[in-house]
Amino acid sequence: MCVGLSAKVVSVKDDVAIVDASGARRKVSAALLSDLEPGDFVMVHAGTAIAKITDDDEDETGALLDLL
Repeated sequence: MCVGLSAKVVSVKDDVAIVDASGARRKVSAALLSDLEPGDFVMVHAGTAIAKITDDDEDETGALLDLL
């Protein structure tokens, strides 16, 4: 099973993004996503931002986390 983590993009420089995941900031590769900007939400897996999260995705993720 693969596990991904949703995170908010804080900054982007070249192919590296700083993301905030529940208060923990990390450097991740942004090489797969060409149009990232601060404020975007992304799915992170194995240290790589693999997809942008839409507003609908974010709402669904938040609802699921509230169940925990």
